[in-house]
Amino acid sequence: MTALRGIWLVCAFAAVLAGCKPAPGPAPAPAPAPAQTPSVPPVKVGLFLPLSGPQWSFGRDALRGAELARDEINAAGGLLGRPVEFVLLDTRSDLKTAGAAPGELAAAGAVALIGEIASPRSVEAARAAQALGKPMVTPASTHQDVTAVGDFVFRACYADPFQGTAMADFASSIQAARAAIIREQGNPYSEGLADSFRARFLANGGTVVAEEIFRAGDLTFARQLEAVRAAKPDVIFLPSYYVEAALLIREARQMGIDAPFLGGDGWDSEEFLRVAGAAADNCYSANHFSSDAPRTANAAFIAAFQTRFGEPPPPLAALTYDTVRLVADAVGRAGSEDAAAIKDALASTSAFPGLTGPITPGPDRNPGKPAVILRVQDGKFSYLETVEPH
Repeated sequence: MTALRGIWLVCAFAAVLAGCKPAPGPAPAPAPAPAQTPSVPPVKVGLFLPLSGPQWSFGRDALRGAELARDEINAAGGLLGRPVEFVLLDTRSDLKTAGAAPGELAAAGAVALIGEIASPRSVEAARAAQALGKPMVTPASTHQDVTAVGDFVFRACYADPFQGTAMADFASSIQAARAAIIREQGNPYSEGLADSFRARFLANGGTVVAEEIFRAGDLTFARQLEAVRAAKPDVIFLPSYYVEAALLIREARQMGIDAPFLGGDGWDSEEFLRVAGAAADNCYSANHFSSDAPRTANAAFIAAFQTRFGEPPPPLAALTYDTVRLVADAVGRAGSEDAAAIKDALASTSAFPGLTGPITPGPDRNPGKPAVILRVQDGKFSYLETVEPH
């Protein structure tokens, strides 16, 4: 019912109550339509993350950081005078879905792509993005093959060789002379880290006394752990994602293996801490960010994240926050949504002030950034030290 018709009926009803009929007259004219403010089309950014499947917590943490960055950008006036809008795709922790993501997001109007988290899926997506000529930035995939795909593919994190050597140097710093390595077969991330750790540990004068493999999805590791126990290592390097890492460490402790485990950023999940429990105490991993690190420039981000999500920001949230802001900065400097112009702006970035360190893509589109070493104790990751890039 319109407002004018409602008023007319009220008047008519009042006239009947008064014993008279309303005077005939023309039908009331329709109310003029309210003035419409032309809608401003958003600048669309494609975001493809593992929001379900085995690495779902990677996607959740990354999405939270991305949303915080987007909202801050929009509160400050948006991008190119327009709001930023995410086109979000759940890769379901699946290789094929990640490989198809760039095409789907480009078809939906995304001017740039952010994702994935896991290196194998980012490699697949990078091939598609390069073929499309669509700029892509991975927040956290550290394997060198990702950016080697082509000049439209960038990363906001350091690469595996630095992470692996940082953990080998840390092993030497705690007087470890004998190391075992347990890696995931067929996973470029795990194998790349194992290679760089091995090379640096040997160069530092250490000895690799055992090397074992497992497959993604394995639930028991008794055979591998029996071989490691027999080799009597001082430390065990376990470059894997958090699901298998937590299960393997827990089983090792049940078997009486008490050597510290060392890992990379693939351990970065509350699920790792929950599943491993006290078994993960006195283990160490490399990562990109810690809310405990003494860097006052990050205080506002840490407070904003804590207020919004009720917990300190995990490293993936900080990395993806940086990535959204990095892409927005490039689009702004490009001054348009042209893919080639955005790609060129990303390539010319110099010392972009990220939470996780300054970002300057090198010739291989990999920034040289610091790593943090985290210790697991009492159910949480605690900051131990910062390792500067070589």
